[in-house]
Amino acid sequence: MSNNTPERKIATLRYAQYSAAFKYLVEKGLDSTFILQPKLTQRTEKIGEKYSPDMVCTPFKTILGSLVEALEAGANMIIMPGGICRLSYYGELSRKILLDEGYEFQFINLNAYSMSGKKKDLLKAIKAINPKIKPSHFISAGLEAIKMVEYLDEITYEYYKGCGFDPTGMWKKSYRKFLSSMYRADSKASIEKAYYSTKRDFDTIPLQKPPHPLKVGILGEFYTAVDSFSNREVEQKLADMGVEVHRWMNISHRLLHYPGEKNLNVEIREYCTYEMGPTSTANIWAAKHYAEQGFHGLIHIKSANCTPEIDIVPILQSLSARYKIPLLILTCDTQTSDVGLMTRLEAFYDMIEAKGRELK
Repeated sequence: MSNNTPERKIATLRYAQYSAAFKYLVEKGLDSTFILQPKLTQRTEKIGEKYSPDMVCTPFKTILGSLVEALEAGANMIIMPGGICRLSYYGELSRKILLDEGYEFQFINLNAYSMSGKKKDLLKAIKAINPKIKPSHFISAGLEAIKMVEYLDEITYEYYKGCGFDPTGMWKKSYRKFLSSMYRADSKASIEKAYYSTKRDFDTIPLQKPPHPLKVGILGEFYTAVDSFSNREVEQKLADMGVEVHRWMNISHRLLHYPGEKNLNVEIREYCTYEMGPTSTANIWAAKHYAEQGFHGLIHIKSANCTPEIDIVPILQSLSARYKIPLLILTCDTQTSDVGLMTRLEAFYDMIEAKGRELK
């Protein structure tokens, strides 16, 4: 980079723990500096709420707030991913809002590129970010970043299945160590080392899990159901009650290895004839799967004003009635409080505990 060209300081939205993979991709694949903004907090939401349209969905407000905090942290380039719901419009809307507020930055909206899997689309996006990067260099780092995403999803899934049954706290300690290692990773070897080390820990740390633990399936909108801050740590709260928590929805399942709407629809055609939205088919399928597997309860997590997830509520209620499985619907927004959430979760726990006694 020449002396006349400012250093690229790249940031994107914060979303669960996936910032670790994006950090790796930016630093190893784009030869740029990655700016990691602070963890999401109520301040993030307040900033986003201040600048957002009133009826926009809650994730937009959180994402906008996180972009502001990235710019405050020194970012001069924002990369905004595309999406398959209203998220596809949010990049341009976010850009205009941030410019109106006086921020100066370069904005790369990946939704402006079709990203249909064609090499030319990927090449255009790479060149827009760093014209000097060789595609082969980026792709190599990209494949390693994708593997990191898969490891993040797998370890997180295993963590919430087991952490509620570890009185020593070693399970949680190992998981936190794994996440820290992912953020520090600077090579394929370091990614693999952290993954296999955590797998060994999970295999050797003894758990006090009963033969038939209470099992809850988490469903919901792609951002809110996956991001622990946005859903106010629902999974951890349930696990702390002694529940085995399962969540199918993540980047690996929904984006990297998605079975496809038509394939999933074969199993839910009696409930859903047409595609209803970006995660609707998958959530109906997952709910039916959990019910048929004998889970004790379902929790559907959506953000306020998320139309696709609102539309599937009657279907989930129908599944709940048919399989006699308790269903808790949680709508999260910037006003969601821990006290109110805990009250609902505790009442839900009493329901599934009673169901568990019936099944024994």
